[in-house]
Amino acid sequence: MTSTDAPIRLLGISGSLRKGSHCTAVLRTLADRAGELATITLFPLNDVPLYDQDLDTATPPAAVAALKQAIAEADGLIVITPEYNYGISGVLKNALDWASRPAMKSPMVGKPALIASASMAFTGGARAQAQLRETLAATMARPIARPQVVVPAVHEKVKDGVLVDEAAITFALGAIGDLVQEVRMLRLARGA
Repeated sequence: MTSTDAPIRLLGISGSLRKGSHCTAVLRTLADRAGELATITLFPLNDVPLYDQDLDTATPPAAVAALKQAIAEADGLIVITPEYNYGISGVLKNALDWASRPAMKSPMVGKPALIASASMAFTGGARAQAQLRETLAATMARPIARPQVVVPAVHEKVKDGVLVDEAAITFALGAIGDLVQEVRMLRLARGA
């Protein structure tokens, strides 16, 4: 097996801390259904402290170090956000701020990323995606270009912590396939 064919490891980051989070349920379902596409590991943001430049040293808080290491070890990211007042959640923005440090040398640089959103609204959080794309671009990650992954009326599509809407699952798995292709293309370009 060449390195371009090596298994793909993706990191799922949910912008919601809530125990019954719809965003986390979507990620968990995709991780269960990804099959041979990729291995998806979820990273909870519950322990990541508020960004404080005084703590942004060579030895950051343990949860921050773990987040950065998980990003560095992943081949790509799946970042899903709820929509709060037309934007991404504060907890997600905070985590991305931590992960983007040090500037130009963070584990985010060049990392392929799939953007998704889930909301109880009929828009599915689509308005937050522009902000998420802009933030990821500022971290120098590589948000992939493709139709938006949105899960509208998510409260009706998640049952017992599982996304049950087959159309949404199929569309999101197609997006993960696009992310996997991007990872493989980058591996080939880098000769890795």
